[in-house]
Amino acid sequence: MKEFLENSVFFGAFISLAAYEVGLILKKKFKMAIFNPLLIAILCVMAVLTLLNVDYEAYNEGGKYISYLLTPATVCLAVPLYEQLTLLRKNLKAVAAGILSGVLTSLVSVFLLAMLFGFNHEQYVTLLPKSITTAIGMGVSEELGGIVTITVAVIIITGVLGNMAAELVYKMFHIHDPIARGLALGTSAHAIGTAKAMELGEVEGAMSSLAIVVAGILTVAAASVFAGFI
Repeated sequence: MKEFLENSVFFGAFISLAAYEVGLILKKKFKMAIFNPLLIAILCVMAVLTLLNVDYEAYNEGGKYISYLLTPATVCLAVPLYEQLTLLRKNLKAVAAGILSGVLTSLVSVFLLAMLFGFNHEQYVTLLPKSITTAIGMGVSEELGGIVTITVAVIIITGVLGNMAAELVYKMFHIHDPIARGLALGTSAHAIGTAKAMELGEVEGAMSSLAIVVAGILTVAAASVFAGFI
């Protein structure tokens, strides 16, 4: 069985899609944030690979085909932003301030936690790109001397937690403005947060899409400065 699965070209893609579908079913049935489809998919894939003793490399031979869709999917995020250009122009200063404050909050929080727990430079810079999309975060981590594989894991965890906690945070702090909600998700939880923003509304999705790009660029510039603090 193990050899058959490892030699199957599309095993990784099939198990990934099936696991995500399980997550969607659980989300619709229980309607609870903890049943996040992506989180469920990750846990299911890990369980299957462990139970069947399948190597990650063998799984990724098929799973990588899904990754090829990441770039065009990211480009498609420009569509809802284009549809909200008028709203963006009217609130340009507030949008810029919101994204900038989100990026600084992310970097400062990592710095403070690194000081608190006594991280060395390598561990510290590994966490700096935690709130930006994986493609950019990997490059930042590698350039600064971080551990890229851990950076990827931290980025995914950050996105999933942001996706799950968003609505609860909005309720707790009475955040009702769609622009603020979208910017918060895109700046703090990158593409995974944007998926949640799309569920909340068109304006939220558009602002979150914008935040991914701008926050990524600002983080690339600011991370090199923060990297010198430890």
